[in-house]
Amino acid sequence: MEAFNPEKSDKVNVETEIQELPWREIVIGKEGLRKMILQKGNSWKTPFPGDEIQVNYRVKLQDGNFFDSSYDRGKPFTFKLGQGEVIKGWDEGIATMKKSERAIFTIPPNLAYGEIGSPPVIPPNSTLIFEIELVSWNSVRDISGDGGILKKIIKEGEGWATPRDIDEVLVKYVASSADGKVLSKSDDGVEFSLLEGHLYPAMKKSVKTMRKGEIAELTVKPAYYLGNSSFDGDGVGILLSNSNLIIHVELISWKSVVDVTGDNKVLKKIIKAGEGYDHPNEGSLAKVVYIGKQQDGTIFERKGSDEGTFQYVCLEGQLNESLDRAIMTMKKGEEAIVTISTDSVLYEIKLVDFNKEKPFWKMDTKEKIEACDKIKNEGNVLFKDGKFQSASRKYDKECLEIHPIRSLIQQR
Repeated sequence: MEAFNPEKSDKVNVETEIQELPWREIVIGKEGLRKMILQKGNSWKTPFPGDEIQVNYRVKLQDGNFFDSSYDRGKPFTFKLGQGEVIKGWDEGIATMKKSERAIFTIPPNLAYGEIGSPPVIPPNSTLIFEIELVSWNSVRDISGDGGILKKIIKEGEGWATPRDIDEVLVKYVASSADGKVLSKSDDGVEFSLLEGHLYPAMKKSVKTMRKGEIAELTVKPAYYLGNSSFDGDGVGILLSNSNLIIHVELISWKSVVDVTGDNKVLKKIIKAGEGYDHPNEGSLAKVVYIGKQQDGTIFERKGSDEGTFQYVCLEGQLNESLDRAIMTMKKGEEAIVTISTDSVLYEIKLVDFNKEKPFWKMDTKEKIEACDKIKNEGNVLFKDGKFQSASRKYDKECLEIHPIRSLIQQR
């Protein structure tokens, strides 16, 4: 079949085309909408309600000639899917299409202009024949769930991952009034924690739905920016209470943050990812380099250097326990910043290497008894040093592991 040529659109006989195609006509829904594919799409995705759609089309009455065509106007027709901006047959039919797909839709009167028609061109009770090509679409998502923040994707991002609630993101943005006046922007990028947000509440909510490299346009209603102190005080004035805010935002990257203790009091921000999947456990010999700083940047502690690492045994009371537990979430070679809010301090740390104890379940009986005796002796040393909590953990571990083994031997 000859490729579709818009310049010949007024000479194409749709019925002849259909007879030459191997595709069968299908019925969509229960109200008589029919569809026949002329050209398959090049993707598996279909648009969602709210998406901004671009289509080319031609339309004729069931027994007439074509009377309207977007090709004649030289640009695609744009509308929002599922918002009642077009006839119901379009909303239902185009929702089944893939990008670059071209199809014939037979739309009955009840899904078109009904008993009234659209005089003088479309008589009452007319069935319409549309040839529609889905050129493309911009995904639009209702971020707030109430229409207060609508996100239109301008450029798709990479991969599948999105920032989590406690991650730190780097974005570029331009915030404007509906008439195009720039109110605030960051050409060089701004970094902020999603726990705290930045400038507008809509930024925080929307960025959490974005992928790396994604560019989006946010349409924000007043409820999601009015009364925000950082906006009110930035010297650019206040938008009218009935005016939308438009934000163009690009998610450049983000740093993953781990909630070490589960209460947001010890947070680990990953600066450089480590190797593999393994990490230290209790009793591991860890080799680290770190600097402890107060909130004003004053260094109060420094361990290890490029010339030699600081070595210690995990959870034996040699380090601040919060820092110790953060290190136990790290991988070999990982670099991170650990913030401990209860002490108002942070640590810049690198886990150079670690030696993990042999898992108890991999030991033979003799090794298990020797390991448990070692644990008990280490607990005694800790107890004598006044490190009671660490000693208690050692005794608990010894009780759980050695007693069943001794009992088994005695039974033999």
